[in-house]
Formats: sequence, structure tokens, C-alpha cells
Amino acid sequence: MKYESWISYRYLTAAKDRFLWIINLISIAGIAIGVMALIVVIGVMTGFDQELRDKIIGTNAHIVIEKETGIADYGAVQDTIKNLPGIQGTTPYIHGNVFLEADGRAMGLIVRGIDPATESTVTRVNEYWADGNLATDLKEDTILIGSQLASFWGYTKGDTLTVISPVAGTASKSWRHPLQVAGIFTSGMYDYDMNLVLVPLKTAQEIFSFPPSLVSGIAVKLDNVYDAPHLKEEIYQKIGFAYVVRTWIETNQNFFAALRLEKFAMFVILTLIVLVASFNIVSTLIVTVTSKIKDIGILKSMGVPRSAIRRIFTFSGLYIGCVGTFWGLIGGVALSLALKKYQFIKLPQEIYYIDRLPVILQLGDLLIIVGSSLVISYLATVYPAAKAVSLEPVEALRYE
Repeated sequence: MKYESWISYRYLTAAKDRFLWIINLISIAGIAIGVMALIVVIGVMTGFDQELRDKIIGTNAHIVIEKETGIADYGAVQDTIKNLPGIQGTTPYIHGNVFLEADGRAMGLIVRGIDPATESTVTRVNEYWADGNLATDLKEDTILIGSQLASFWGYTKGDTLTVISPVAGTASKSWRHPLQVAGIFTSGMYDYDMNLVLVPLKTAQEIFSFPPSLVSGIAVKLDNVYDAPHLKEEIYQKIGFAYVVRTWIETNQNFFAALRLEKFAMFVILTLIVLVASFNIVSTLIVTVTSKIKDIGILKSMGVPRSAIRRIFTFSGLYIGCVGTFWGLIGGVALSLALKKYQFIKLPQEIYYIDRLPVILQLGDLLIIVGSSLVISYLATVYPAAKAVSLEPVEALRYE
């Protein structure tokens, strides 16, 4: 150990100056609390982003292909794009709004008509249906509803509900469509589980008076969700610009942009905790410099260079910053893992879309937090170290 490091360590750990020892502990605790708060909050924000991204992508397609008047030749379009590299599956769908009539009341619902045979190749709806299977159990004139909707109205499997079509009926077709509940799915997102219902493609065509060959669009699943912008261009090259092709990124860009901005804002706000704690380092080092004037004078009179004096007090501040950052890192990771494992904080699902506090720790985030803390700790040493260097030996020893 170089003598500068040894002297710095002795200044911090010498117990005879109890006041200086206490403010050292306060400085360490301040840094530790700031780092711990940063790790937990950034972990929660990352968890929210990832959890909501998975829920949205799991219920929706990575890319959708639509046309203003609907797609009549959807089979041909599917055949055209299904062999493109990176495309895992395609399925047609019909999307629209209906009213659910029950007990003399009505509420709006989003109806998605799906092909039960191919829907599971694009979305995770089949996984959300615990006691059923899309391919075998979702048949004509049946409906799959979300768990929140079922709980709100008291529906169970086998019940019959009535949906009212926004399309005018004819002599042979009514506005009202009685459908039997084939099952109940749980996606984990309140909005979907309350407002989204699924019916077979043929039933949706009857509800919205579509001819048998017409659908609203084609849903596409990719091998890599982040290849969506590139594959969008390839799809356009294959099918032409008479269609509208949208990626999941475009559909939810405002939502995810808001999450990223919120995460950055929380990082900046909580970094201020570490910044405030760094003032304790400044005050600690100033007190140390003031109390060690004699020592500084002796060292300089012995020929210790100014750069070594600067390093002594810089190391003192960095020791405080490193110890505080270390314990903050340990505490933040431990608390985050406890939140993730035991989930002792529950959330109102109708507000936050998910029912628990998600936590995801990423190495990149941890490195940025630790690096920021150490940089702030170093900057806090600049003035006190410069003050120590500026002392002259004669002035330091004048009254000794």
C-alpha cells in the first residue's frame, strides 16, 4: 500500500476523533441510501417496461397488415409473406366494437375474430386459457372472455351472453347475437381481461356482416420482435403499398416513450440523493483538512510533493464513496431480489395493468448507477484536496 493510501485510511478510521468518525459514517450512509434507492427504483421501472411489453406483445401481433376496405384475398397475402426470413407465423383477424347486453345494461367491448387453428402461432392467447384450447374448444357461436369481465358480470363457462352488433341487421340477420362462453382467459393486463373478447372468424364475420372471404387484417409473428421495422419494409416490397403495415413499436410508441422518459426522470431525480450525500463528503474532508493542518505542514516540510497531498484527501473521499456505493449496491440488489421473490407489494390492477410490482435488474443499469456514484464522490473531493494542497508549511506550523 502506498503511503498516501495508508494515511487516507488512517484519517478515516482513527477513532480518537469521535466527531470526525461519526460524520464519516453519516457520509457513507448517505451514499449507500442514495445508491440503494436508485437501484430499486430503476429495477422497478425496468420491470414495468419489460412486463408491459411482454403483455402487449403476448396479446397482440408483432406486425399487422390491414387495408381500408378489408382484405378479401388474405390467403394469398399470407402465402406471399410467410416464407420471408424472420417471420414465424401469420393469422387473419377481424377487429371491431360491440355492446354486451346483460341485466338491462350494456357496455362496450372489443371483439377480435380469430382463426382458432392458427392464432396460437402468433399470440399467446392459448397460453392464457388455462382449461381450454383454441383449436378444439373455440367453435362457431362461442366466445372467449377475460377473467375481469367474467368476474364483473358473474359469467362462467357454458353461460350465454348477448352481443349487439353496430352493423344494421337484415330480415335474416339480427343485431343481437347470443354466444356461449367457451372459456375464460387471463392475460394479466386488466384492460385486456376486461374489454377484449375472442370469437371464431366465421362468427365475427356474421356479427359485422362481412362476406366469408373478408377480414380486417393479417397478424404476423416474428422470430425477433426488434426486427419489426426491417421486416415491415420487406413486406411492403412483397405486397405493395395498397396495404397499411404497422409494427408493435409504432402502435405503442407513445406508451413506451413515456416509460423511457419516466425511467430517465427517476434516474435524474434519485441521483440528486447521491449528489446531496456527496456534500457530506465535502464537509467531512474540509473538517479533516482543518483538523490536520499540522500533519499537512509536517508532510510538506519533509518534502512530500503537492500531488501526494492531493491524493491523500482524494483517496479519503473515494474511500467514503466506494464503501457507501458498495453497501448501497448490496442493499439495493438484496431488496430488489426480495421484492421480486416475495412480491409483498401488490398493485391495483385496474390502474397499473399488472397486479404486482415487477423488478428486473440489468447489469448495464447497475454499472451506470455505480459509475455515477463514484464520479460524484470523486468530484466531491476536488475542492477539499485543493484546499489541502494550497496550505503552506510555514503557515501550518506557525502556532505549533
